[in-house]
Amino acid sequence: MLVDTSRRDRVGEFRGVAGPYWSLRPVCGGTEWEAEPVYVREPSPIERLRAEISRRNARSEGRIL
Repeated sequence: MLVDTSRRDRVGEFRGVAGPYWSLRPVCGGTEWEAEPVYVREPSPIERLRAEISRRNARSEGRIL
């Protein structure tokens, strides 16, 4: 998991490199976006916990596999 600070601290999963950008995908699914590496950081423990809880809730509700 990574945090994109250029998008109001949006948390996403690293998907790969696209030229000078990193591709990130929302933790609960959705459209990938590209982030400049200078604006990406590791999540804090609370950000990581919130993302994991969101993912588990979405999975239990059938919104993601």
